[in-house]
Amino acid sequence: MLQFYKKMLALLLGLLLFSALVSVWCIRNTFSSRVLLPAADSEFAWHLSPETDQYQGGRSGVQVHDDRYSLDYSFSLSDVAEYPYAGVLLNFVDAAGEATLLDLTGYHTLSFNVKCAPANVLAFAAHTFEEGITREGDMLSYRSPATYFSCDQHWSSVELDLTRLETPQWWLDKFELKLSMLDYQLNRVPRLVFGSTHQSPMVDSARVQINALELRGRDWRYLYLLAGILGLVWLLAIIWLFRAHTRALTEALKLKLQKDRPLVAYQQLSVEPRQDRDKEAILRYLATEYPNSELNLDGIASATGVGRGKINSILKAELGYTFTGYLNKVRLTEAARLLSDGADPSIAEIAYSVGYKNVSYFNKLFKDEYGCTPKAFRGIYKGERGDS
Repeated sequence: MLQFYKKMLALLLGLLLFSALVSVWCIRNTFSSRVLLPAADSEFAWHLSPETDQYQGGRSGVQVHDDRYSLDYSFSLSDVAEYPYAGVLLNFVDAAGEATLLDLTGYHTLSFNVKCAPANVLAFAAHTFEEGITREGDMLSYRSPATYFSCDQHWSSVELDLTRLETPQWWLDKFELKLSMLDYQLNRVPRLVFGSTHQSPMVDSARVQINALELRGRDWRYLYLLAGILGLVWLLAIIWLFRAHTRALTEALKLKLQKDRPLVAYQQLSVEPRQDRDKEAILRYLATEYPNSELNLDGIASATGVGRGKINSILKAELGYTFTGYLNKVRLTEAARLLSDGADPSIAEIAYSVGYKNVSYFNKLFKDEYGCTPKAFRGIYKGERGDS
């Protein structure tokens, strides 16, 4: 059994290490993030460009102060246009610097820090490609679901839900779409937009600073995968441990039974020649009379003519047992033989046949001796014969 416990410990340590590594990998992929700012740390290439109401004849303007470490820009709004507007576009590009569409379906939130002077209400939008409507080069043909956030002279953290943006009504009206057609896809996104709203102050210069811009995603499939992998691996490990334990226990019981065989009555008692005839008389009497449930120290003393005290002394010196311990050893060894020989008497019948009147007491002694109940012991040997 010692070898089994060593293997079990090694397996458990290996499983714990494997589970930890797989868990870390799956959790990292479940909760992913991609930095957009600072630009040097971004995995997505992009360039910044201003956007104003000049296409409506407006005179609003944008001045960019920094687009490497933060989005730092100032804008001014003019009431010349019907809908004054100023903002900046993060245009995604490929390795060659050409405009490209990014798949952002794996990301659910956009987080950043922001401050404005003066206090402001700004809009965020993600332009998305709309099949059958979007035309290359026509920015207005991209659906632009948006949301809003507030900022003031103090830095604050903002987290926007990319799955709950709202498509502007004017866009739906422009392309004669129903107001209920609000669904959008983030699988082809050319740019992200930060811009003014109708609640932005009409001042000569409003400054906006945004940093720590980051896309964050969650993909629950990795957690389902983790549960499946760990469930399967641990189930297989438990099955292996159960079978290995059964084999190890069977071998251990076999060795113990072979070791104890000289004690039982179905073999001829082997006593080395010795001068002390009392020893031989005591051992031979116990080997034949152990089924007697009334057997006690007084009875063996009367039958062999050896005093009670000397009986215990002889057994202790010869085998290392007291009278009761040696008697139980003989009875339990015979019970183990009966359980393993293929016959099918009941547990109670076996208990009575080896000298126990109380089946519960027999079960307790047997479990203490062999590490399992008589029923489990029989099952182990039956399973082994079935396998063979």
